[in-house]
Amino acid sequence: MIGIVLASAAGIVTLAAAALGYRKLRQHRVARTLAIDTPGGIAEGRYVRVGGVEQWIQIRGADRTNPVLLLVGGAGIPMEPFTTVLRPLERHFTVVLWDRRDVGRTRGRNGKAGSDTWTFGQLADDGIEVIEHLRRHLGQDKVVLVGHSQGSILAVTMARRRPDLLHAYVGTGQIVDMARNEQLTHRMALDRARAAGNRKAVKALERHTPPYHDVRTWIAKQRWSMATDPEIRAWQRSASAAVLSWPEYSLADVYRSAFGALFLPPRLFVETMSCTPETLGTRFEVPFLILHGDADLHTLPSLAEQYVTTVEAPTAEFVRLPDSGHLSMLTRPDLLLTELLTRVHPLATANRR
Repeated sequence: MIGIVLASAAGIVTLAAAALGYRKLRQHRVARTLAIDTPGGIAEGRYVRVGGVEQWIQIRGADRTNPVLLLVGGAGIPMEPFTTVLRPLERHFTVVLWDRRDVGRTRGRNGKAGSDTWTFGQLADDGIEVIEHLRRHLGQDKVVLVGHSQGSILAVTMARRRPDLLHAYVGTGQIVDMARNEQLTHRMALDRARAAGNRKAVKALERHTPPYHDVRTWIAKQRWSMATDPEIRAWQRSASAAVLSWPEYSLADVYRSAFGALFLPPRLFVETMSCTPETLGTRFEVPFLILHGDADLHTLPSLAEQYVTTVEAPTAEFVRLPDSGHLSMLTRPDLLLTELLTRVHPLATANRR
């Protein structure tokens, strides 16, 4: 009996070692494909002191004199492992990915201490410090600010507070009116689950109905809403591989990336659920652009389009990205890049100091 147990344990160890060896091989391959060898190129990842704590930023681009694009991602999920998908942007922009307090390496370095008091206002102050660091480090006065999903609330707050630091604000998967959004998206998810005959999803969605007053209930709704979304189901398969093979990610980093969306600090949750056009604001001193997947089932394009009609800004535009959904930035980066080059890049190059 002891021999069988020992043999089984040895087999498990062997399989684990093989899996880790394969992962290390994949990490080396990904690192090679990500090499930037252009004379003016930049490829850096580092912690910087922001808001009194160390926060992780990644800076990459083919030419460090290109316009700087700071991408603020959604709740709890670091964008760093998806650098390979975003690489086309690096030919035209210096792309900066930021792990804010509740995300990725920054949360790994600092933990959850104080998270019950975090607000979008505090995170916006952090983000403004990040931009100030980029200005000094890259020698450029302004950045293009892109906010995705929950990150769009944070990025809009930054744009309203410090327009002098921005060439333009760009939203994608823009959150606008969460009360209306959750009523509509819950009904749509339930319809999809019933049409597919997914009894488990139907039962869960019937149990978790809006309005959502606690994080767990909302996350349960999100889980089944996304499970019935073809775009996200397809993306999840490639996302897992991207996270596992990201160079220099430890297994702890992989864990935080995989389950980061389950960590939503209480005040950030309340502020997200109470988001309206009025709380976002409708007056901006920078060009204001929303690039929205026309098949987004989670932050509805119709609500974002209505919001843009109320925005007063030097320019305010709403553009639907065809055949794409909530993750258009990652599933159709070509569409995002085309619009950025057409509508934003000329603004950034014209305003260069």
